[in-house]
Amino acid sequence: MTKIYFTVTNDLTYDQRMIRICTSLSKLGYDIWLIGRQRPNSQPLNKQVFQQKRLNCFFERGKFFYLEYNIRLFFFLLWNRFDAVCSIDLDTILAGYYSSFLKRKICIYDAHEYFTEVPEVVQRPKTKRIWEWVANHTIPKLTYAYTVCQSLQKVFLEQYNTPFEVIRNVPFQQANLPPSLPFKAPFILLYQGVLNDGRGLEELIVALQELPQVEFWMAGEGDCSQELRDLVQTLKLEKQVKFLGYIQPHELKEITKKAHLGVNLLQNKGLNYYYSLANKFFDYIQAQKPSLNMNFPEYATIIKEHPVGLLLDDLTPKTIVRSIQALIEHPEVYESLQDHCLKAREVFVWEKEALKLEAFYKQIFSTPKK
Repeated sequence: MTKIYFTVTNDLTYDQRMIRICTSLSKLGYDIWLIGRQRPNSQPLNKQVFQQKRLNCFFERGKFFYLEYNIRLFFFLLWNRFDAVCSIDLDTILAGYYSSFLKRKICIYDAHEYFTEVPEVVQRPKTKRIWEWVANHTIPKLTYAYTVCQSLQKVFLEQYNTPFEVIRNVPFQQANLPPSLPFKAPFILLYQGVLNDGRGLEELIVALQELPQVEFWMAGEGDCSQELRDLVQTLKLEKQVKFLGYIQPHELKEITKKAHLGVNLLQNKGLNYYYSLANKFFDYIQAQKPSLNMNFPEYATIIKEHPVGLLLDDLTPKTIVRSIQALIEHPEVYESLQDHCLKAREVFVWEKEALKLEAFYKQIFSTPKK
């Protein structure tokens, strides 16, 4: 049986994307292992159809964490048999590249994001140079790679002269549609994902001062969790803002049913955000929830064909207020967006992307090694 290791730096529990990928490949007969890390607050792993393992690390974050994790991961891969290792983003690629090189196995790159252009990297020139070296040292030498959207596919081909397939990060199709919510207060906004810098969360919280009939729910935690809580307290918006913390995927689906509008806002802080195509965008569609999005290339392209949400040209509280107020005052517009979500949810489903994933891996293992 063909054995593939997938490597990430999270603790596996909330990684819906990797659960989808690993589940699909396991059902095709591959021996799949998903490798992540153990954190002090990690929940017990949920049983999956594939194997899971967490590596213990002394460091929790920063350069020493990435160094330690890649060293531990390298030796783990070196000591265990595999036919291929798929590195998810640059933060695990050194271990994957060198272990596969020494064992004469296949290294695959999964570019979930434009890692050298994430805000946390862009704002630190020395850190950015290190990750650029990692990318330039490894990606051009790889034969097999894939990413989540066409914009990144084009950028990576130009930058690294390496062809990338596109496999979108979309959810499984939900069998039962949630009932349409009555259009009345409170009008609930939902953000699902990490609470990090540049996600438009501060701006939206400020905008709530002009939207007393609106509640904002945040499902997740992150580097800005405490700052956001402090901001809510300062503005005395505790009755309008709910911090839900980390939510298990099956629980998140139930919470999403209760919301009216999905939040998918980003500051233009680096090309990673500009070229993004977030999984939450498709999660909202699948739940028949219109969403607020930035007027960035991937969202603009999809919304032009499938009007499933609004596009914002800037991220000022004034613009956010105006957009939300327009939906509240014109329920017929909101209902039209819902109808388009109902149609688009048949298009953007993992069942279709899984066929691309199957073809991608079938090609790898049917091609003779050079």
